[in-house]
Amino acid sequence: MALELTYDLIAKRIDHSLLQPTLTEEELESGCGVAAAYGVASVCIKPFAVGLASRLLRGTGVEVGTTIGFPHGGHATSVKVYESKQAIDDGATELDMVVNIGQVLGGDWIAVAADIEAVVEAAHGRDAIVKVIFENCYLNDEQKVRLCRICGEVGADYVKTSTGYGTGGATREDLILMRESSPARVKLKAAGGVRTLDQAIEVVELHCDRFGASKTAEILDDLKARLAR
Repeated sequence: MALELTYDLIAKRIDHSLLQPTLTEEELESGCGVAAAYGVASVCIKPFAVGLASRLLRGTGVEVGTTIGFPHGGHATSVKVYESKQAIDDGATELDMVVNIGQVLGGDWIAVAADIEAVVEAAHGRDAIVKVIFENCYLNDEQKVRLCRICGEVGADYVKTSTGYGTGGATREDLILMRESSPARVKLKAAGGVRTLDQAIEVVELHCDRFGASKTAEILDDLKARLAR
């Protein structure tokens, strides 16, 4: 590995994903406990449970994130802004918003940029950050590059590969392309398919500042064992 492998190198890049459609409130609460116990960067939890996560994670150092316009990005911009404000009111500090995928595919770049910018403005006005989800499995490279440039122009904090619920997740090729196509100040998040420690190490080596994972405990238990050898 090119980087020195430490616990924080991996753990502090994990957004513990609590978005699966079948998760109950009890399982969401348990998931917050996992995030706190393992000291990850954040949880990304269903919007209705942001208040619960905020209460459970207060003082742990784990940030509370949620989704906006999830999973297809087809919400009206005004609805995305309302979702953003509600989530922040409930305690979220990180928002993972989905671009309007149909507008991206249709080349309506003015509408796409305005949609992202509205959410960024709502979030930054309340000290929250925005990770913009592309859903790369539906896009060509030219569209991905254009989105990276737009995110830089409107002040988004992160570009993110996917929801984890499309037909594909993060790929090596996409992560390299997105890092090269984004301004240096815009961070990179991988989502979809990071299920093992080796996969986590790979995305970190590809300059990901965050990655989504639902197998957090397994990844970090494996890491602890490897560091103990």
